Amino acid sequence: MTDSGERRIEKRLSYSWPVWFAENFNDILTQGQMIDVSSRGAAFSCYADKCPWQGQHITARFSVPHYESGESFDLENFVRDGYICRIDEISPYVRRVAIQFAEPLPFKPGEDTADVDTCDETMGMETTEIEATEIDVALEQTSDVKEIAEEPVASGL
Repeated sequence: MTDSGERRIEKRLSYSWPVWFAENFNDILTQGQMIDVSSRGAAFSCYADKCPWQGQHITARFSVPHYESGESFDLENFVRDGYICRIDEISPYVRRVAIQFAEPLPFKPGEDTADVDTCDETMGMETTEIEATEIDVALEQTSDVKEIAEEPVASGL
């Protein structure tokens, strides 16, 4: 028997949707990109200059698909407090952040019994590793939208 070093006791659902986080929700929120989630924690990517530090307590807001019977699913929204238990460098500009929730989710996202392949196609989810370039592009697009939204609008009246 080989030991792969895997310590996870629960399957994780891999998908790429926004996650918002801050030290508390009265602070300015920072956007990241969800990588995977289980009932006890999640991993997301974010820019290195906006990355929380290991051991920091943060609050995160995110959505998780909850598969029903057949091809249907509900999207459940969560706000969870937790602490950063690991940070990995994906690239010089992007970090992978692992958060452990203070309170677990009410279900195990990676262990839903529905036909996950069908739902993945419907939602555009990936079950493969996300490459750093994909994350860079997604975060850059989000940053561009934010900059446009913050620009003052010239009034022609």
